[in-house]
Amino acid sequence: MTSWYLPWFLCSAALLLVSGMPTPEIFDVDNGLDRDIFDINEDLGLDLFEGDIILDEIQERNAIIGERYRWPHTIPYVLDDSLEMNARGVILKAFERYRLKSCIDFKPWSGEPNYISVFKGNGCWSSVGKQLTGIQELSIGEGCDKIATVQHEFLHALGFWHEQSRSDRNDYVSIIWNRIISGKERNFDFYDDQVIDSMNVPYDYSSVMHYGKTAFGNGSEPTIVTRVPDFMDVIGQRMDFSDSDVLKLNQLYNCSSSLSFMESCDFELGNVCGMIQSSADSADWQRLSEVSEGPESDHSNMGRCRGSGFFMHFNSSSVNEGATAILESRILYPKRGFQCLQFFLYNSGSEDDQLNIYIREYSTAHLSRTLTLVEQIKDIPSGSWQLYHVTLNATNKFRVVFEGVRGAGASLGGLSIDDINLSETRCPHHVWHIRNFTQLIGSPNGSFYSPPFYSSKGYAFQIYLNLDSLPKIGTYFHLISGANDDHLEWPCPWQQVTITILDQTPDIRQRMSKQQSLTTDPFLTIDNGNYFWDRPSKVGAQVIFPNGTQFQRGRGRGFPNFMSQEMLKSRDFIKGDDVYILLTVEDISHLNTQNDPLPTLNVNDLCTSFRCENDGICILQNGKAECRCRSGDDWWYMGERCEKRGSTRDTIVIATSSTAAVFALMLIITLVSVYCTRKKYRKEPSSRTVNTIMENQYAL
Repeated sequence: MTSWYLPWFLCSAALLLVSGMPTPEIFDVDNGLDRDIFDINEDLGLDLFEGDIILDEIQERNAIIGERYRWPHTIPYVLDDSLEMNARGVILKAFERYRLKSCIDFKPWSGEPNYISVFKGNGCWSSVGKQLTGIQELSIGEGCDKIATVQHEFLHALGFWHEQSRSDRNDYVSIIWNRIISGKERNFDFYDDQVIDSMNVPYDYSSVMHYGKTAFGNGSEPTIVTRVPDFMDVIGQRMDFSDSDVLKLNQLYNCSSSLSFMESCDFELGNVCGMIQSSADSADWQRLSEVSEGPESDHSNMGRCRGSGFFMHFNSSSVNEGATAILESRILYPKRGFQCLQFFLYNSGSEDDQLNIYIREYSTAHLSRTLTLVEQIKDIPSGSWQLYHVTLNATNKFRVVFEGVRGAGASLGGLSIDDINLSETRCPHHVWHIRNFTQLIGSPNGSFYSPPFYSSKGYAFQIYLNLDSLPKIGTYFHLISGANDDHLEWPCPWQQVTITILDQTPDIRQRMSKQQSLTTDPFLTIDNGNYFWDRPSKVGAQVIFPNGTQFQRGRGRGFPNFMSQEMLKSRDFIKGDDVYILLTVEDISHLNTQNDPLPTLNVNDLCTSFRCENDGICILQNGKAECRCRSGDDWWYMGERCEKRGSTRDTIVIATSSTAAVFALMLIITLVSVYCTRKKYRKEPSSRTVNTIMENQYAL
């Protein structure tokens, strides 16, 4: 079986190995450079205070950030027209991280006297605190469109300095002065606690506000050495806020709760987070630390902490088919009208056991309750914890309801749930679960593709994960031919791809997941003049899956330095030897304030007016437009424009018909020849008789 398109059901494996296949054609974002904020600014020749801070004269004399320099909890902002499209989307994602972990919100400017204008300047920089100047600029220049970079610069704007500038700095790090670029020594000054307030929070090696170990170096040797050696590769992290970053932010702005967070439960406490058992079911969920048939430990701790580690378990082996166990959350109060429920699920029961997710919404004063089925989770893999996301849309106060249902098959265990998180954020579109991850690192099979996925707009794609270039791990995005291609816009316009390697820390507020984004620019071209994000059947290479299915894969674009192997091992990115990569591809064309028309085909492109029929593909061959026609095992299209269809059956019929026609023609010719010959020989005796009579008459 062959096809131009990739059927959705043909590639459900967790990964597709590249072994034995050609090296993929991939291109690096930012030319593959892994540059920190200070590297970018240094390369541009910027001479800023501490590398990325704009100071006015008053602040240079007195760096105390008082009440008057603090922003309101909701900060007005403007995204300037100069910003690149990818940066726009990344900035909005950074705002979501602030909402999840603090009470700080952001709103489009609507006339407020002071606001932040984010623009594409030279480099990445900000002022510290509210400047009371009306418009306050914050630069997200080329190469700065990384979510942690945006978080870093906005922390400056909110009033925070770099971590290594605090008064107790020398207790935790040593500055190697002779390794610093001449003239940059002042970037390593530190200030007493009357100038920089550490909010009574311990020194934080993990702060997103800390310099990296080689900052402002005159070579490759470290300029900062941590007194605890294990933290040498931790300082300068650009993943997310650390716990201490969040603590200081919430203290400075008197936050008692965060805006979009709703619930997190790892079942470590006996009150099971206020969840309740139903009286209308057949069985109860039990709080356990292990089950003989699995799981052997909870997901939170994976058996690492003796005497702790609990989860909720529905024993389906002790009840009959159709029996249910219902567990309900406490009452929750939504603000935004959309939520993402995330949890881990383990199946040691029947393959037919299932988990139903409901929401029970309440009207005012509990007068009525509406129970709505949101999702049925079936065909749950057995033997390991699995990550699930469920999108909710509750607008009234509500409970989340987990209903375990006993299936038809034999069961020796049941269903277990752990590490539940609920937030008013958007769920990722897809989850790529990679098992036995450490066995893949450095192995011959260390580079591979994800299964195929579809974006919300209908674009088919794959992710390429490169583990062959250790200690760096690379990720790349490829468009592939899909079932919707005839109905989509090409070149693919303004789809922002966000790749996240999940930090599996139980509480979503404490996670430091690694995230990178890129956006499909429809104007981006390659050396031969083709558009980079054009239709894969036009600019891609033909690829064959193990089952024989053919499709086209476009060039890849991504990050050769997505994260380091050391970073991958620094937190719970790998848990139970499982890694989860969250994928979202969303349309951000509404952020395009320029409204530039999408590119059209060049008038010199001979394929513009040369249409191939029956899904044939137009190519340029020796300066001429030609059609490459589709074909299968026993069928094909042919003709100048693929207008004719042929098949093995047709050929056999034609051949048989031709043979029969030739035989019939030969038979007719033979019969005519025989007839004519016989007729001739009948006439010859008669002629001889007439001639004899005439000769006799003449003789007389």
